[in-house]
Amino acid sequence: MFEIENLPLSYRDDGNRPFTVLELPALDLAAAHLVVVTGLSGPGKSSLLYALSGLLRPTAGTVRHEVQDIYALSEARRDRWQRETTGFIFQDFHLIPELSPLANVTLATHFGGTASRRTLVERGHALLNALHVPTDRRHASLLSRGEQQRTAIARALLFDPPAVLADEPTASFDAEASALVSDTLKRLLRDEGRLVLAVSHDPILIERADRVLHLERGHLSEMSGDTRLAEASA
Repeated sequence: MFEIENLPLSYRDDGNRPFTVLELPALDLAAAHLVVVTGLSGPGKSSLLYALSGLLRPTAGTVRHEVQDIYALSEARRDRWQRETTGFIFQDFHLIPELSPLANVTLATHFGGTASRRTLVERGHALLNALHVPTDRRHASLLSRGEQQRTAIARALLFDPPAVLADEPTASFDAEASALVSDTLKRLLRDEGRLVLAVSHDPILIERADRVLHLERGHLSEMSGDTRLAEASA
């Protein structure tokens, strides 16, 4: 589904000096897989998600989705590609506090799309129910932190994207809620053939992953079964 080739990604520090957070010679990500990226705190893991989603242009190299170089697209075509292809779950949710959970989930339906808005509103309501979010709240600010995060997950799934990119999707959850969301993400790929790529340190999500990648000093490495268990129990 995704192919990265010769991709560096750099930022500049407070002294305007460049520093590299990603250096990826190659990476292939297939559909129907749950892939978890782990590693020490730093900008590289989230930057990988942003680069794959079309939100952050890499310094060089290519990011392909089904042979299409997404950064060769015009801005308008890339916006449409994002809406149709990727659902992004932000770590900080990015909800509008004054809107209801359902209004937050369906907000993007006001900006066009192929499906009817009524169908999408029904889907949004069903997603919130499946994720145990109370739909009778008038404002998202009245939700608990965990409910807000599950609202953000429902929003990412609204347009039925083939790829779901998640930045710490279970960080605000207790073990029971984490298992619910992890099982939901796993079901998306098992039943519907999606790619789910998540940045996470959650042992519950790591245990369910098909692949676990570890990011260290800008480089990704595949984790074996033994090292995965060590990461999950850390």
